[in-house]
Amino acid sequence: MTAKNLVIVESPAKAKTIEKYLGRNYKVVASLGHIRDLPKSQMGVDIEHNYEPKYISIRGKGDVIKDLKKNAKKAEHIYLAADPDREGEAIAWHVSHILDLDPKAKNRVVFNEITKDAVKNAFKTPRSIDMNLVDAQQARRILDRLVGYSISPLLWKKVKKGLSAGRVQSVALKLIIDRENEIRHFTPEEYWSLDAEFQKGRGKKFGASFYGTHGKKLPLPNNDKVQEILRQIDKTKPFTITNVVKKERKRYPAPPFTTSSLQQEANRKLGYPTRKTMMLAQQLYEGINLGGKLGTVGLITYMRTDSTRVSSVAKAETSQFIHEHYGEPYAAVKIRQGKLQEGAQDAHEAIRPSSTNRTPEQMAKVLTKDQLRLYQLIWSRFVASEMTPAVIDTVQLTIEQGAVTFRANGSQTKFAGFTKLYVSSRDEAAKDNLLPELAIGDAVKLTKTDPAQHFTQPPARYSEANLVKALEENGVGRPSTYAPTIETIKKRYYVKLTAKRFEPTELGEIVNDLITEFFPDIVNIKFTANVEGELDGIETGQADWVKIIDQFYQPFAKEVAHAETGIEKIQMKDEPAGFNCDICGAPMVIKLGRYGKFYACSRFPDCRNTKAIVKEIGVICPKCGKGQIVERKSKRNRTFYGCSRYPDCDFVSWDKPVGRDCPVCHHFLVEKRSRAGVQVVCPNNDYKEAVQKA
Repeated sequence: MTAKNLVIVESPAKAKTIEKYLGRNYKVVASLGHIRDLPKSQMGVDIEHNYEPKYISIRGKGDVIKDLKKNAKKAEHIYLAADPDREGEAIAWHVSHILDLDPKAKNRVVFNEITKDAVKNAFKTPRSIDMNLVDAQQARRILDRLVGYSISPLLWKKVKKGLSAGRVQSVALKLIIDRENEIRHFTPEEYWSLDAEFQKGRGKKFGASFYGTHGKKLPLPNNDKVQEILRQIDKTKPFTITNVVKKERKRYPAPPFTTSSLQQEANRKLGYPTRKTMMLAQQLYEGINLGGKLGTVGLITYMRTDSTRVSSVAKAETSQFIHEHYGEPYAAVKIRQGKLQEGAQDAHEAIRPSSTNRTPEQMAKVLTKDQLRLYQLIWSRFVASEMTPAVIDTVQLTIEQGAVTFRANGSQTKFAGFTKLYVSSRDEAAKDNLLPELAIGDAVKLTKTDPAQHFTQPPARYSEANLVKALEENGVGRPSTYAPTIETIKKRYYVKLTAKRFEPTELGEIVNDLITEFFPDIVNIKFTANVEGELDGIETGQADWVKIIDQFYQPFAKEVAHAETGIEKIQMKDEPAGFNCDICGAPMVIKLGRYGKFYACSRFPDCRNTKAIVKEIGVICPKCGKGQIVERKSKRNRTFYGCSRYPDCDFVSWDKPVGRDCPVCHHFLVEKRSRAGVQVVCPNNDYKEAVQKA
């Protein structure tokens, strides 16, 4: 029996899940993403005729298109059920074009979560394709093509092949380089702190810090100032408690995740790159087989969103869950409404579990380790967002002797509230700091002073989380573009990750300098954010996409023409390596390649001898006892450790060997790194040494 209805989605996993919900009258097939796109071999945009895009079938999609047409001929009704965003709308439009469907026909179906009820309800109210969404996607695609295919060839000719530039990636690169320049030009400034310890009678000792003199805050720029303050203190006399301020403070939970906040938190808490976070979230959204009667179910709502709005149904279910599992005091009485950031598109809800009742503990048996960790993060953040605030009692003591003032701050959690379940990485759980019960007029004895010298620190390099945050705060790009943007600047070797922080390469700085000089608008954050806002106007039908692109392209084209003649050819000079080629005897040089620097023979191409640049760590190989352990890079740019005698010795380790053996089993010991610091462990048993701060 032939199914009467054909449903077309993007992915096979999604197709499999939906087909189970819809029953035998529906056949669900996948387009495997886009089936049409701009050609790779040419610009593909007719600038002279209103920037008309030239779409072609994507190479390798011939059989997919053939099958779609074959299935479409047999079906009475065709539904287009791609993802509920601009990209999904464009995919539906391209499929509609390939199958010669009426673009005004009500055959577009959208749902925010892949659950049985959500999918079935969506099929009750199909709509026509939203051309505003399609035009918004087309405009971004065309604009990015105009920028990329205009600047990239210039970089190939003037610098080296394989380089690229883009509307968002060039801004991301500039942010990283600007931060690096801040670090280079940073001048540390000295300052001091003066901590002290006090005690009332034989009571508990407590700490306080110098505040100032005569009731006014006073900085301590150097040791001379510290000694001046210490000379004002008479250690034979008591200090007096002159003020006690007690307050009750509330800490409110963070809202549920948007795409950007999920990428940031998964990077900080789980160490996941943005690309990995989005891949895992896609899997959770498209469906996981729970077994039995439940079958395959989408565990989270759609993961590309910049809204924190939550449906009333989800709120009600979560409130009931909190009442049952945590008790009434933990359930928020007043329903909090999600807020939208400026320029956010309230197309669908925040990222949340499709059902709060599917706890991470229950899902552990059907999810991979990485899937479970991300699901736990999403589930906990969402449930916590519907809980009551934490209540913290705070107390501040003012302690004086003559003109000198110290202050002590204490806190105690009175009610855990949402922190019983989840605390964001930016807002660590409050640690109780209990102060003794003291009253105004009480005398306390100074038992210890501890002056300490400090220096101001330069701003930290960007982590993936901080870079995503900076891009979002500046209105550059959209959350769905951040993962591919970051992958591109890493792939082009414009940046490298050092201790999980972005550091620009020499190549990245050269490219940034050229783009900054000849295409200042491309790397101008305000300009790029304004363009982003205008592109958003297309989505709401408030702006014409051709006009927006033309306003950008006309001045840009003049910059391209100027750059053609203005940019001089840059020679990437080879550095002497300091040793000769072991094949032909010519001097070896250090070259800059796609994946970083490497040794090569100076007689290239006559001699093609190359060697990886490796870093010895000062440890003898624990396997062969002859070679040195060297630091290497995997194809994914992940650091690992191997023997310098490879391939004669095949020793490898992801963790850094320390050159000592385990006292228990005599296996080699390695370093494990975490937020807490560095810990030496045995990979063969439970032996661990004390954590050393990194």
